[in-house]
Amino acid sequence: MAGRKKSMKPTEAGEELWYMDPGKAEKAGGLRESREGASPETPPEGGYPNAGHRERLRSRFRETQSFAGFSDHEILELLLTYGSPRKDTKQLAKNLLATFGNLKCVFEAKPEQLMQAEGVGEAQATLISMMLPLTRECLKCEMENPRQIANRRELELYCKSMQMGKRIEEFWVICVNAQCRVVGRQRISTGSLSEVSAYPRLVMEAVMNYNAHSVFFCHNHPGGTCAPSREDIASTLQLQRMLGEVDVMVLDHMIVAGADVYSMAQHGDIEFGARGRR
Repeated sequence: MAGRKKSMKPTEAGEELWYMDPGKAEKAGGLRESREGASPETPPEGGYPNAGHRERLRSRFRETQSFAGFSDHEILELLLTYGSPRKDTKQLAKNLLATFGNLKCVFEAKPEQLMQAEGVGEAQATLISMMLPLTRECLKCEMENPRQIANRRELELYCKSMQMGKRIEEFWVICVNAQCRVVGRQRISTGSLSEVSAYPRLVMEAVMNYNAHSVFFCHNHPGGTCAPSREDIASTLQLQRMLGEVDVMVLDHMIVAGADVYSMAQHGDIEFGARGRR
């Protein structure tokens, strides 16, 4: 990684060879070839560092299939055992938490940011950065189209599955039929950490393309609270009036900020379709 200097200190055989005599270098070179050709799960002579502790962590997880009772650094430590078979993953986990503050921020960080933490390389950074996208894919399986959004709770889960871990604001329109089954969704725009624009023409195109009976809007506030701004409410009302002219109802507008979700319809910020305030 740019800015880091390679250590000149001699390490164990099979790593740096610059300070070894030719005989030792030849012997160590042969050891390095054998290690590089081995399976990542094949332990080096003497076993992995802290192998007993690692197995205890894995056993705790297998018993409950959950992280109940785990501290943040133990969760990271366990995950990293699969990306760092020969490193002290407890220290790596503590370095990450010291750098980013908490588990949520660690998982939301980009790989290049993760690699700023001491001892974290490309393999570990890639493994960690895969976690949120994998979670989104699992949630997507639960929300496969055609999905009926029968109530506000289901809408909250649907919107959170779309926005989880996003670092910039995105505005989406979710198109549904008369039975509130999702017939399509489209990202209308992206913005900075503080603003996103809802383009009426693009919203109308999505509604027409999916032949929507009604729509939900969804956008995120990655840098703040889920409370709407005056601009959020004004633009939603503008879109609602526009779609009302073609008999398409706006059922709700959800704002996602981390684990929190705000419903404009529930709070009376917008009219609930053609049925008045809810």
